[in-house]
Amino acid sequence: MSTLFISAFVLGLIFNAAPGAVFAETVRQGARGGFKSALMVQLGSLVGDATWALLGLIGVGLLLQLEFLRVPVGIAGAIYLLWLACDSWRSASQEFAIGGAGVVDPQKAMHKGMILSLTNPHNIAYWAALGSAMGAVGVSNPTLTDYGIFFVGFMVSSILWSFFCAAVVARLFKHAKRSWVKLTYKLCAFAFLLLAISSIKSLFAEANKTTHSAEQYQAQPAPRQSR
Repeated sequence: MSTLFISAFVLGLIFNAAPGAVFAETVRQGARGGFKSALMVQLGSLVGDATWALLGLIGVGLLLQLEFLRVPVGIAGAIYLLWLACDSWRSASQEFAIGGAGVVDPQKAMHKGMILSLTNPHNIAYWAALGSAMGAVGVSNPTLTDYGIFFVGFMVSSILWSFFCAAVVARLFKHAKRSWVKLTYKLCAFAFLLLAISSIKSLFAEANKTTHSAEQYQAQPAPRQSR
């Protein structure tokens, strides 16, 4: 049990520490609103992480591999990333205070974290694979208890990471100059744009792969029937 918990804890840290849209938004919000705003983005993303984790671990993750579900979610995520890129670039040209209380609406910051996590196609692929391959963490025949321990281990590490990440971001930007914060916003806009392009390319690659597989299947000769 302890081995499973530790494995889930470590996988949770790796999953959350990987740079992506949530981290970029944490930096963007934390640069203006400080620790609380950065933390709200991180805690909001946990809603999406927990949702995909539960779906993946109970086996519903297999359904997420179906194209009719993954494609719409991926498109929605790409569109939202493009919107964040435009919003971040536009915000870089506006006047604002740095690290002040109430500069950023914590509720809106939390909602953005939730949307980014729920529409992230990489989250879908991660949990769809893990939900059908618990053997990767040493459990060949997982029980409901095993799933519960894994979920708790993952969420504990995710919560701890949320506070750590928010604290680091707030510390870095506490005494930052406005010019540095504006540059950070532009870098975040660029990161959002690259992530959106990457998501769109992945969707096209999957669509082409599916089409190619279907064409190969149709090209195969029909089996001869015996008399």
